[in-house]
Amino acid sequence: MRAPEDCHSLVQLRALIDRIDRDVVRLLALRQSCIDRAAELKRYEGLPARIPARVEEVVERVREAAEQEGFDVELGETLWRRLIEWSIEREEALLAGPDGTGAEPGT
Repeated sequence: MRAPEDCHSLVQLRALIDRIDRDVVRLLALRQSCIDRAAELKRYEGLPARIPARVEEVVERVREAAEQEGFDVELGETLWRRLIEWSIEREEALLAGPDGTGAEPGT
């Protein structure tokens, strides 16, 4: 992948941004699949969707990664806290099941 400073026109730079956006979406889709699997495992292990210590662990790792990569640390934390909240909401819905009771289908 070319670096932004290697782009000599707005067309080249926009193509790079489009490629990065595609990669970000691909990685977010993979993360979503991990969230779905986490809900299955949490159901099996009797764990809640929200585990505050894990939330803070993830946020701290993102802050460290953002700093190492030269990304705005506060923006990274804000984005990830929202992503985590969405993930928890998704897990809660999956844990509740289609009828909202948390029962496995057919039980």
